[in-house]
Amino acid sequence: MGIKLLDYDIFSGTKEDLIKEVFSKEKVNIVSGNPEILNLGLNNKKLFDFFTSDKSIIIPDGIGTIIASKIVKNPIQEKLAGIEIMDEIIKVCNSENKGIYLLGASEEVLEECKKELKEKYKNLNIVGSHNGYFEMSNCTHITKEIEEKKPYAIFVAMGAPRQEEFIIKNMESLPCSIYMGVGGSFDVISGKISRAPKWMIDCGLEWLYRTLKNPSRIKRLGVIPKFLITTMKNR
Repeated sequence: MGIKLLDYDIFSGTKEDLIKEVFSKEKVNIVSGNPEILNLGLNNKKLFDFFTSDKSIIIPDGIGTIIASKIVKNPIQEKLAGIEIMDEIIKVCNSENKGIYLLGASEEVLEECKKELKEKYKNLNIVGSHNGYFEMSNCTHITKEIEEKKPYAIFVAMGAPRQEEFIIKNMESLPCSIYMGVGGSFDVISGKISRAPKWMIDCGLEWLYRTLKNPSRIKRLGVIPKFLITTMKNR
């Protein structure tokens, strides 16, 4: 249930289809496939091989990916925002008493994120957490805790490509079934930053809202036209 885009298989089903598939797998990594992440993969063989492995599902997260699917004349059904998919996974974990682990962000944001999640999902089992300030080469204390706590899902909020590097390095040895790099999602959940109004999200203008809120992001927007040009050249 996907489309081919620059040698990537992009999931093209509905949100419900995705959640069903994710929970049917023994071990899966969810990639938020916006142009920035996909472009990173095109320029990094290690990332590309991981994104295209049978352990990963790439979701169409970003208006640029949706436009690219139209360029190749195989339009994706709907945008699947990473933070919304994270919420859907947590909802299932809450109802089925499956533990989750949160890794990333500052300690302050992380604690507020946990508080907000527990208020929303009263029975949610957050088995452990750790902030994102650690050396990748010296994090056995974190991986040992994850091994001991055995969460069903782990959400890694350390930005790309650091969060992907952590997952690549540890996915095979850790006991989790679901792995997901979620970028700045802890910041949103904690209330540190806000998502765009629903009408802007529905119109594909969330990128504009985020840029207006944080003008330094404008440099990152240059990836979108580059990605679309690459798509046109290789369609």
